[in-house]
Amino acid sequence: MEQTIAKSTHQKLPLGKLLKRIFFILIGASLVSVGLEIFLVPNQIIDGGIVGISIIASHLTGWTLGIFLFLLNLPFLVVGYRQIGKTFALSTLFGVTIMSVGTALLHPVPGLTDDPLLAAVFGGIILGIGVGLVLRYGGSLDGTEIIAVLFNKKTPFSVGEIVMFFNLFILGSAGFVFGWDRAMYSLIAYYIAFKMIDLTIEGFQESKSVWIISDNHKDVGDAIVARLGRGVTYLKGEGGYTGDEKKVVFCIITRLEEAKLKLIVEEVDPNAFLAVGNIHDVRGGQFKKKAIH
Repeated sequence: MEQTIAKSTHQKLPLGKLLKRIFFILIGASLVSVGLEIFLVPNQIIDGGIVGISIIASHLTGWTLGIFLFLLNLPFLVVGYRQIGKTFALSTLFGVTIMSVGTALLHPVPGLTDDPLLAAVFGGIILGIGVGLVLRYGGSLDGTEIIAVLFNKKTPFSVGEIVMFFNLFILGSAGFVFGWDRAMYSLIAYYIAFKMIDLTIEGFQESKSVWIISDNHKDVGDAIVARLGRGVTYLKGEGGYTGDEKKVVFCIITRLEEAKLKLIVEEVDPNAFLAVGNIHDVRGGQFKKKAIH
């Protein structure tokens, strides 16, 4: 009997999605260049990761920032290719190249402000949006997280803890190079950029998952559908202590709808168990809001 073995192959991105990815990585990397050369670098404020190391190295040697941004990221492109894949590596190479060229072109342009606080705030915002766009569309501009993934496999520390350690070391080094006031401004810029990255990746329409355990699960579900316009799913559960069968109402809402949902559940079943969690992305299914009659 002939046996057919299915082989998983890499699927090429459709042209439309490929052009969209290229466009947004181009915009994101360009924004990072603006944030660095127009706001942070002229005020001797650094960011974390390879970008921070590159700014310090550029200051100490007098070489162009773009050279260090490109060269220091190259080894991580190889690691990223092996650990994550070809598409990620090529997207990262494209983004890093645009960022490096952008900083070189913008280097002669004078900074927009010499107020370090304004530079830290607006530089952090622009930098965070740029990095967030690149990450959202499948690339990266910094090899620190790739290092963290490798260290995570050999140490008891999480990826986040390793990244934080690297960045605290890098930001602390800015105190010896630029002065401790600049190191503190760098922490402000880093924090703002970190928050803007999350906001850009997750989007302003942050979704939330809702789990409701209620003896009146059907009434709760019907009320959510009728009054909130969201579809619900009924899941089977079992009480860990009592062993009783439970029905779980599951649905996805936006953060603007959270207060109304809680009010609905409170009115239908004040004794219901309710848990709400954040979700970064929702695709497919029946998530689109239905009309409320």
